[in-house]
Amino acid sequence: MSKTSGNGRTGGTTGESGTNDEVWIVGATGRVGRGVTARLAARGLTVVPVGRSRERMLAVGAEAGLRGDAKVVVADSAERIADEIVRGRPRVVVNTMGAFAATAPVIARACMPGGHYVDQANDVVAVERLLALHDEAVRAGSTLVTGAGFGVLATEAVVAKLCEERPVPHRVRVDAVASVAVEAGVLGAALAASITDALTAGGRRYENGRLVMSRLGADPQHLTFPDGESAKSAGVASGELIAAHAASGAPFVTATSALAPTAPLIRALIPPLGRLLSVPALRRLAVDRLGRVRVKAVPRPRKHSWGHAVVEWADGTRHEGWLRADDGMDYTADVTAAVTELLARGAGRAGAWTPAAALGADLATTAGGTFVLD
Repeated sequence: MSKTSGNGRTGGTTGESGTNDEVWIVGATGRVGRGVTARLAARGLTVVPVGRSRERMLAVGAEAGLRGDAKVVVADSAERIADEIVRGRPRVVVNTMGAFAATAPVIARACMPGGHYVDQANDVVAVERLLALHDEAVRAGSTLVTGAGFGVLATEAVVAKLCEERPVPHRVRVDAVASVAVEAGVLGAALAASITDALTAGGRRYENGRLVMSRLGADPQHLTFPDGESAKSAGVASGELIAAHAASGAPFVTATSALAPTAPLIRALIPPLGRLLSVPALRRLAVDRLGRVRVKAVPRPRKHSWGHAVVEWADGTRHEGWLRADDGMDYTADVTAAVTELLARGAGRAGAWTPAAALGADLATTAGGTFVLD
């Protein structure tokens, strides 16, 4: 049995869940989207690029080795993509288009019942909104995975490993230090919106089991990695925080990132800047201007990306661990591809999850990372 997609081409075989065998990559022309498309095509999955420009998606498909007449889906908004998903019934939809707090619930709901969903969200609002669909996904028999990238998995997996077969810890800190090569081109609206939203959101931490406000850039750290290199990080409101709390159950949890400002002057300027950018008109202006900024190609600053966790128990016991990966963006594409292939081939369990919660901490090594645990 076959289904006909919204663009008129014949889709894949429809299974018992009402979905076919297709994997749709939303935002396939972006860096992560291109990487995921190529990885999944090489593994023999039926990959369908989804985006605004048919020509650019066909080019991505050709680069990934797809046939010249391979199916693409043209849609220019999350709502229109959702309509196409409802008509096309793909088995898995990968959302790399960004603005996940807005796009993830719309696209994920369209995948249900029976279809699965994956994204790379790493901010508190987006991750919490996706996880809030858990009961709905269980009823629908769908698996929804958010944070399928270096952000979230690189620290979540270390926490899960350190807490295996141990009682609930008292305190956890996670640190995410990605090393990423920058591609030449414009910064783009999705990344500009993420930067702006991080400034307006401020920081978060768990105190006595409750998620509370903190200052963006709090808890500055100077980290020395197992390979001898070092970097600074500071507190941020991130998906890593949500995942670390869920994986450990600890009442006190903090998260830092190398993307957060660590210089004292900049940290002092962030609160008033955040208040300014919380004005809708100023936020729109900032996103527009920032998104048009052109950046030069820059090699990654360090050989490795590192996820780090320190876990402490009430009796004073302390364990520390690391996850080593290469380029953080490439690792994100590896994680997304690994999660997507597993879901397409029937792994996972119904519900809404972060990656290690859905598929286990060893997903981090399946995607190419290496644990360094004490």
